[in-house]
Amino acid sequence: MPPGAVHNMLLIEIDHIQIAAPKGCEEVARFFFGSLLKLEEIEKPEALRARGGCWFRVGSRQLHIGVEEDFRPARKAHVAFAVPKDEIEQVFVRLTMDGVPCQWDNAIDGIRRFYTSDPWGNRLEFTEPTYESISDPAGIRFRSLRASADDVSVFACVPPLK
Repeated sequence: MPPGAVHNMLLIEIDHIQIAAPKGCEEVARFFFGSLLKLEEIEKPEALRARGGCWFRVGSRQLHIGVEEDFRPARKAHVAFAVPKDEIEQVFVRLTMDGVPCQWDNAIDGIRRFYTSDPWGNRLEFTEPTYESISDPAGIRFRSLRASADDVSVFACVPPLK
C-alpha cells in the first residue's frame, strides 16, 4: 500500500510468533535464545506458566517457546530473524563457534541470509532486513517488502509509533 493510500486492512502486523519445543525445554531455551542470541526473556502471565515454555523479546515483538506434548520439529516452516546488514556475518560466526551448524543461502539476489536449527530441530532463518521503512506526513509507516531487486514492491502498513 503506497503512502497516502486508504488503510482498510484487518491485519496490520504480527504480534508474536511461537516455536514448539518438547517438555522440559526451558533451560536449553534460555541458553540458546537468551545467552547465545542475546534475547531478553520476558515474564509469562501467571495463568500460562503451568503450560511450560518461556517468552523472549525480539525488537518490538515476542518469541514464545511453547511446550507441545507430541513434539515434532518444524523443518520447513520457520521464523526469520532480521539482523542488521553489518552484523549478519558476526551472528553466523558466533553461532558456528558455539557449535551451531549454519548454512548460507544465496537464493535471493541482494539478501544475505543463513539457516540453522534451534536445539530441538526447528528451522531458523537469519536474514538481512527485507524491507525498507517509508513514512508519510500522517505518521503512518509503510514497509516496502521485496523478494529480489527486480520485483515490484509490496507495501505493508505499520501503525504510528506512540
